[in-house]
Amino acid sequence: MTVVTRFAPSPTGFLHIGGARTALFNWLYARGRGGKFLLRIEDTDRERSTPEATDAILRGMAWLGLDHDGDVVSQFDNAPRHAQVAHDLLAQGKAYKCFSTQDEIAAFREAAKADGRSTLFRSPWRDADAATHPDAPFVVRIKAPQDGTTVIRDQVQGDVTIRNDQLDDMVLLRSDGTPVYMLAVVVDDYDMGVTHVIRGDDHLNNAARQMMIYQAMGWTLPTYAHIPLLHGADGKKLSKRHGALGVEEYQAMGYSAAGMRNYLARLGWSHGDDEVFTDAQAKDWFDLGGIGKSPARFDFKKLDSINSAQVAMADDAALRQEIEAFLAVTDAAPLSQAQSDGLERAMYCLKERAKHFPDLLEKAHFILTKRPLDVDAKAAKQLNAVSIGILKELTPHLQTVSWSRDALEEAANAICEAHEIGFGKLAGPLRAALAGRAVTPSVFDMMLVLGRDETIARLNEAHAADI
Repeated sequence: MTVVTRFAPSPTGFLHIGGARTALFNWLYARGRGGKFLLRIEDTDRERSTPEATDAILRGMAWLGLDHDGDVVSQFDNAPRHAQVAHDLLAQGKAYKCFSTQDEIAAFREAAKADGRSTLFRSPWRDADAATHPDAPFVVRIKAPQDGTTVIRDQVQGDVTIRNDQLDDMVLLRSDGTPVYMLAVVVDDYDMGVTHVIRGDDHLNNAARQMMIYQAMGWTLPTYAHIPLLHGADGKKLSKRHGALGVEEYQAMGYSAAGMRNYLARLGWSHGDDEVFTDAQAKDWFDLGGIGKSPARFDFKKLDSINSAQVAMADDAALRQEIEAFLAVTDAAPLSQAQSDGLERAMYCLKERAKHFPDLLEKAHFILTKRPLDVDAKAAKQLNAVSIGILKELTPHLQTVSWSRDALEEAANAICEAHEIGFGKLAGPLRAALAGRAVTPSVFDMMLVLGRDETIARLNEAHAADI
């Protein structure tokens, strides 16, 4: 059997971080088994669904690298097919026309409540003779089983048993003939060949009602896996007060896509004690049995830690491209070709211990800035008459030394020995002269990345500093 999973968001807003994790779980499960991962936009609610929201979902999926198979499916476009299934059930006697009005349904529930009975609506039209049908608007309801139990065999929650007398005769078609969401989901999943429905546990109660449609149509049930929702660090359901919620917000905050994939995979799923792993490992390891039953807590400190590890592991050229995309979504000035090339050259000394892209770009200031350098106040304190004199002595040595780390260190140490000072006394002025900052990567890394000509030009500029 080819595994087929799907992600089916409603286009009523941004791609929520919880939805992104659901998409990731579906993607990992399918990709790790050579299956298909499908994308369906559940846009049946025409008042709330917007093209802008659909675009935001697609952008979020693209940024996360969650590629899908085939075209994006629009649930609204399939409405005629959904309605046809309801009519098929009607013809088979597994559904019926219900002419009860909203007022009659309300009166039924009030009376039931007063009598201490279940307020679950029981339509008088369930077994009515068609000859008694009035010429009036009607909905189409499925005939729910009235005794026994329905068991949802869930791969995360275990077996969940629901008494059938707690299930109502669910509406399939509204009085205007349009299909309801619950019908549309089942028909789309069946038609798309979905074998595994992996979704939030807020849909668990829907499963028993949706199973009625599968069973009435004689269709094979998919495998269900209902995953707990995300909570904030305070243990409460994730909401705006916990910080960013939309996937694109995390991109704009400077997190890498690989970092987000890794972190989201660890939210509610585990593979032993493994915290940081590659996509290939995640696809190989991911299974439904590793998903916990308790809600996972979103923790920015853990996200920063995992993201930092992923940035350190990343390919330099790919990281350069992702940083340029980050600058674009934050409306920052784009890098020149020289800056972009320099950034990639410097990546080896930038990406270790960088929490996110703003952190990395701050470390990259020395390669992104231009002469004359804007020396900050803390760095300027390092450029006094004595330190500038030492830099002047060092500069001629750098003009002739071979441009390697060992040779640069040897030249710098020789100057320190001549002045009987520790290297720290030289490093501070060098940082100020090369980057205009007091906190930078290693001075030797900066020299190697900048090259001989630019390094000497910056030192000569520092020699002329007005102190």
